[in-house]
This record gives sequence, C-alpha cells and structure tokens, in this order.
Amino acid sequence: MRKLLSACLIMAILFTAIIQVPTSVLASTGNGDEGINEKFGLPIVVYGESLSEEQKQEVRNLLDIDDPSTVNEIIVTAEDLVKFIDGDPNSNMYSSAKITRKEEGNGLVINIVNQENITQVTNEMYANALLTAGIENAVVEVASPLKVSGHSALTGIYKAYNVDGESLDKDRMEVANEELSVATQLAEQSGVDQEKVSELLTEIKQAIADQNPASKEEIEQIVKDQLATLNIDLNDEDIARLVALFDKMRSININFDNVKSQLDDIAGDIRSKLEEVANDEGFWQGVKDFFQNIIDGLKSLFG
Repeated sequence: MRKLLSACLIMAILFTAIIQVPTSVLASTGNGDEGINEKFGLPIVVYGESLSEEQKQEVRNLLDIDDPSTVNEIIVTAEDLVKFIDGDPNSNMYSSAKITRKEEGNGLVINIVNQENITQVTNEMYANALLTAGIENAVVEVASPLKVSGHSALTGIYKAYNVDGESLDKDRMEVANEELSVATQLAEQSGVDQEKVSELLTEIKQAIADQNPASKEEIEQIVKDQLATLNIDLNDEDIARLVALFDKMRSININFDNVKSQLDDIAGDIRSKLEEVANDEGFWQGVKDFFQNIIDGLKSLFG
C-alpha cells in the first residue's frame, strides 16, 4: 500500500509539472521605441467598422497603442470591401490591423497579436496574400477583440495603403483576396493543415518564379508537382481551383521573382513551425509512454 501511495504521489507531481509548462506565443511588437519614420509618416491603424468604441479601445490595447496621436486611425467599411475587391456590401467588419511601413529590404513581417481570435487565417496566409497584392517592406499587426475568420483585415490593409498615398492594383488585390479564400477553404474543408496549405502556396509561387510558365497547362503541372512533393492529396475540384487561381496570377503578370527572398522567408518560417509541431508530438508521445509505464507498474503491484 505504501508503494502504491508513493507511486500515485509521483504521478500527481509529474502531471502538475507537465501541464504548467509555459507555451510561447507571438506577441505584439508595438514598435513604439523606434520613433516616427518621417519618410513614411505615422503607422496606420485600421479598425473594422462593426467594432464598438469599447472594442476599439481593446484593439488599441492589443496593438500597444498608448497614445492615439502616435498613429493615423481610420475605419474600414463594407463599402471599402466593395471598392477594393468587389466584396459583399452587407459584410460585418471586425478584424483590425496596424501597418508600419519600412525601408526597402526589411521584408514583410506579419504578427497576429491574439491568434486565438483569428480563427481561419495564419501569419503565413496573410504574408502570401499581401505579397500577391504587391505589399512589401512593412510590419503588419492584426488583432480582433472577438473571434472572427480574419478575412476583413486584408481589406483594411489595402485601404491603409491607399490612404498612405499609394494605389494598389485592383486586379492584384482581388486575386490576393481569392488566394486567402482558397487557402482557408483548403484548411477548413479539405482537411489540410494550415501550415501545409501555406507551404503549398509558397512552393507553387517559388516554382512559378523559377520556371516562368507561359500557359495554364504549365501552371497545372507545377501545381500537381508541388502537391506530389509535399504529399498533399486533393480532389479534382480543389486542384482545379488552385490552377485557376495561379493562372489568374500569371495572366495579370505578377512577377514572384521580385519577391523570391521574401517567399524564401515564408517557406523557412513554415518549415520551422512544422518541425516544432513534429517535436511536440514526439514529446507528448513520450509523456504518454511514461505514464503508461507507471500504470503498468501499478498494475503489477496487484498481480
């Protein structure tokens, strides 16, 4: 009996220690210590029009905005959704974003500051879509005070760039939005892991940059090659959707060769995440095996 009590006590202590291991999360960088870049002006914060005043303040807190005068605050509306991507004028807009422009060569950094509330879109999905839209060299922070898919943040980012004196190409914005929709659909409906979806889109773009396909048939071959390389199994409908998406990119002459280094960065981030997941699975399998051994030992006490 004494051995049994000792074993149970050990199990309890070990279990408590394991579940209290902290989990690292991607937090807001704030960028408040860098001062104002006078070349690009104030960072722009875009709030979804459906947010209440209390929710807007919550977003400010999430984005580390202590003084609203240090940013340029604007509202993204359903009308903007129609204007930039021919979206639904009845849409509710909740996702918000802070955009800080950077010098050439800094690349595109995406940070979802409260990932638990952005349920369908990942950092890499945003990065891929924004590169497609023509956005480079910026820190983009996305936040929401309630659970949302995250799609409307893309329109807010487009509006920020138009307010900031630039005019993004509408065709590229539309196809970037379509890319985000395809990515989330593959993850939600086709059972493909979010990181694997982002890896697939990134690898297809890299292959397009390397091979410069001249026809839809060549695009289709690239898509099928990357699916095979990554061991992703999709039905014919999903493959056709991917082929149509990337053929549309080809038809509007998006040159991914210009952003190849940033695509490499995205690919590297995805690989790191996939490796972390694999390592975590191994860790928890080890925990499971460890406790199974203890249980087996306890059973032997009664044998």
